[in-house]
Amino acid sequence: MDTLIPYDSLAAETLEAILDDIVSREGTDYGDYDLTVEQKREQALRYLKCGDAVLLFDTESETIKMVLKEALTHYDLM
Repeated sequence: MDTLIPYDSLAAETLEAILDDIVSREGTDYGDYDLTVEQKREQALRYLKCGDAVLLFDTESETIKMVLKEALTHYDLM
């Protein structure tokens, strides 16, 4: 079961560390061009702020992932 984490409930430093971890994971695809970690983090934050994505804590793997809001129907949320 996954738990929704409101991004705006996190301290700025915590959110930055989480986003850095997410955007630097293997398999993260940003298209045909390279972005810096800072650019990727800013892009991810824009998705969160506009409501297009959310942060979920995966209780099985004990990791936080960012999921597009339209894909939430595939998750069992607490």
